[in-house]
Amino acid sequence: MIIWVKQFSDHLRIEKKASNLTLRSYETDLRQFFRFVAGKNKIDDNEINETHINNIIIREYVMEQQLNGLSRATMARKLSALRTFVKFLCREGILSKNPMAAISTPKKESKLPRFLYNEEVDTLLRAPDGKLILGRRDRAIMELLYSSGLRVNELVSLNIRDLGMGGGYLRVKGKGDKERIVPVGKAAIDSITNYVNSGRGFLLKKGGAATEEQALFLNKFGTRISVRSVRNIINKYAELSSLKQKVYPHMLRHSFATHLLSAGADLRSVQELLGHVKISTTQIYTHLSKEEI
Repeated sequence: MIIWVKQFSDHLRIEKKASNLTLRSYETDLRQFFRFVAGKNKIDDNEINETHINNIIIREYVMEQQLNGLSRATMARKLSALRTFVKFLCREGILSKNPMAAISTPKKESKLPRFLYNEEVDTLLRAPDGKLILGRRDRAIMELLYSSGLRVNELVSLNIRDLGMGGGYLRVKGKGDKERIVPVGKAAIDSITNYVNSGRGFLLKKGGAATEEQALFLNKFGTRISVRSVRNIINKYAELSSLKQKVYPHMLRHSFATHLLSAGADLRSVQELLGHVKISTTQIYTHLSKEEI
């Protein structure tokens, strides 16, 4: 059964255009399930076959996850990986019937997204020192995250050629390699232009032989900045700004959507800007701020 995981990953990557993060998560969750099945049957992981995959073993697996104290969201993700894999096995004729058909996914807890108020965003964006190269870069990163509501993965994947600053837009590759065009606010355009003209070139030289680096945002070594680095940058300025809470990149995306809707933006337009497939995903941002209440 293990060998089918590789074919399943290829199916997700080629046919479903799944991201590398999704592929790694699915593979991790499936291998955890296989270890559980192997332990229950007292066999090696490589000995698992289609006869071991049934609704009884899946229910026992779900029960163990509950006893281990996993959140509903985590359990839902693990079951989603297993459900997709089982569906693939049925399609390939490995399983004659779907053992997941009678297994229900735990309902996720309803949580409102955390966001920053306008004053907090202003304080955060003013924190970087514009006299420093890294300060200009950091300001451009945060301005763009807030201005366009990008996911942090989308931001670090941006290349110089994706800029359409003359028209005030960016070409972004989102989930499933789907491209979309997003507008960029004037403040973000000014910050990015300042960084590109008087910052990026200095960082690029740090790369030495890697002078053909096409990434828009570079680290201090002159190569593409990482998601972790962006998280650390934002949290650093949150501490400097005394915001009294941990701020992560997605909070700027949440703030972008919340502030647009609070100002009267159309829900469908915000959906397009965020790159959401379903409008139900965007509707969570229709919560009210304290001032509006």
